[in-house]
Amino acid sequence: MEMKVRLTLTEEALGMMPANKELHETYIASKAPDAPKIEEEIAAVGVGEVVEKTMTVFPKLEDGTPFFWDYQIRGMFKDSIGMLRRIKDKKCSKLTSYKKVVDGLIFVNERKIPIHLSGPMGDCQRPLRADTMQGPRVALAHSESVPAGSTLEFTINLLDDSLEGVIRECLDYGKLRGLGQWRNSGCGRFVWEEVAA
Repeated sequence: MEMKVRLTLTEEALGMMPANKELHETYIASKAPDAPKIEEEIAAVGVGEVVEKTMTVFPKLEDGTPFFWDYQIRGMFKDSIGMLRRIKDKKCSKLTSYKKVVDGLIFVNERKIPIHLSGPMGDCQRPLRADTMQGPRVALAHSESVPAGSTLEFTINLLDDSLEGVIRECLDYGKLRGLGQWRNSGCGRFVWEEVAA
């Protein structure tokens, strides 16, 4: 079963990839299962020398259009199911080994999902607070952002039709907890609709 959906951001969404290509290559991309995907992801970061090393960004298509990777959408499903399965009357609550279910039965057909911008891209700076053994610490996080009103469309491929209700719950949950970084603050919230394929 396939579902073609359109997400419309109701709050800005933040980029999740480090702007520093070396950091991405040595840590994050090293987790990818094969070399061609690693090279593809590093090339897509496409940031200039002027971007701070600690900034997180969106990968870009050749024409500069920001996009989400398919695995970032699937990660959003895992996060949503993980929370919704705590509510007894939800379809998500019946899933066991839900991460394996997403990995093996729920796919996004498009590898790169372009973001159709509703306005200019921006950035978001925010403090990160942590209580450490040495006492409270504060650091500054800096992320590229896409504005509310921006849209993205993709096709969800379900190998088990019974998972449709789970996916619909996850997409509905997006109005409360979106996708991208800093979701707990409300960033990346969205509404969704099913569209014709």
